[in-house]
Amino acid sequence: MVKVLDRLLLFLFSIAVLLIAIVCLFGAFGLISLETAGNFLVDVYRDLDTAVIFIASAAVLALISLRFLYLSVRQGKAAAPSIDQRTEFGDIRISMDTVENLALKAAGRSRGVKDLRARVKVSQAGLEIVVRAIVDGESSIPGMTEEMQANVKRHIEDITGIPVAFVSVFIANIQPSSPTFKSRVE
Repeated sequence: MVKVLDRLLLFLFSIAVLLIAIVCLFGAFGLISLETAGNFLVDVYRDLDTAVIFIASAAVLALISLRFLYLSVRQGKAAAPSIDQRTEFGDIRISMDTVENLALKAAGRSRGVKDLRARVKVSQAGLEIVVRAIVDGESSIPGMTEEMQANVKRHIEDITGIPVAFVSVFIANIQPSSPTFKSRVE
C-alpha cells in the first residue's frame, strides 16, 4: 500500500514540476508577458483566494519533496535476509529463500503431499523450519510427517552445513483425490 501511495505521489510531483518548468520556459522565452506575471504576483500578495491556493499548492509540493528526500536517505534493507557463515576461505551467504526452497524440495519427496509452503527462522540452536502441507488423505499422516521432518532436516544440513534445530509440520487440510472417469468414445 505504501509503495502504491509513493508512486502516486511521485506521479503528481512529476506533473507539478513539469508544469512549473513549462511556465518558467514560457516566461523565459517571452511567451508570458511581464505584465501577466506581475499581475499574478500582485494577486498572490493582495487577493486572499489566490494566496490560499498558492500557499496550499506550495505546501503540498514541499511535503511531497520531504517525503522523497526521506526515502532517498533512509537506510533500507540493502540485501535480502540471509544466513552468513565464515570459512577459512571467506564468507558464505545463503539467502532465506534458498533454505525455504531446499525445505520444499525435501518435503515434496514424501508420498501423498499435494501443496507445500515453508518458513525458516534462525535461532541460537540452528534453523527452525515450519512446513505447511496439504495432503491427499490416503497416506498415514504421522508416518508422512515423520518422513517429511527427517527428509527436510537431513537435506538442509547436508546441502548448507547449517544445523537444523527442529522441523515443524502443519497439515493444513486434505485434498481429496479427483475421481477418474473413463471417457466413452462412440
